[in-house]
Amino acid sequence: MKRLVIFDLDGTLINTIADLGTSTNYALQQLGYPTHDIESYKFRVGNGINNLFRRSLPEGENTEENVLRVRREFIPYYNAHNIDLSRPYPGIELLLEELQAKGIQIAVASNKYQEATTKIIGQLLPSIRFAAVLGQREGINIKPDPQIVFDILEATGVDKSDVLYIGDSGVDMQTGLNAGVETCGVTWGFRPRTELEPFHPQHIVDSVDELKLVIEN
Repeated sequence: MKRLVIFDLDGTLINTIADLGTSTNYALQQLGYPTHDIESYKFRVGNGINNLFRRSLPEGENTEENVLRVRREFIPYYNAHNIDLSRPYPGIELLLEELQAKGIQIAVASNKYQEATTKIIGQLLPSIRFAAVLGQREGINIKPDPQIVFDILEATGVDKSDVLYIGDSGVDMQTGLNAGVETCGVTWGFRPRTELEPFHPQHIVDSVDELKLVIEN
């Protein structure tokens, strides 16, 4: 059984796509840019919000200046609305409670900026005592850079061999690979199985029950 389980946030623990898409559309609309179908945001998120904005701006308009303009509109709106529609995936809260009861440490490693990461976890999973909740922080490279995993290992004092890293995207699979930890892809999130497979994670699961077996074994 693992001593530490590290979860990605968006698309793994919490279905956040509606609030992310709605907030990005709000920011784009405020600046006179076209908006997008909410489902399409599943393929725009995952590499931090600046990259989300680059992928959402029209071709030729995705300059650094415009990315910052969108960011200025997005942040206050998303801070106020980031748990309007976001909810834990079915079975996730129970799984976390069971892991917690067994003394397994739980952590979050997200590319979402730190303020929103902390708020969403605190509001939507209030009963869970996370050992670390880390998002995108100033001066720290985002995933797939493995630094966020290393920071969690340092905070918890757990050896790599006792860790399972879980996520729903190719970025997550590459993060686990780069960190040298056992990695599990989940298929209920934002990206298809075909994005996970090329990174050869040790596990790919289709349900929370399957994930529980992976953690316990």
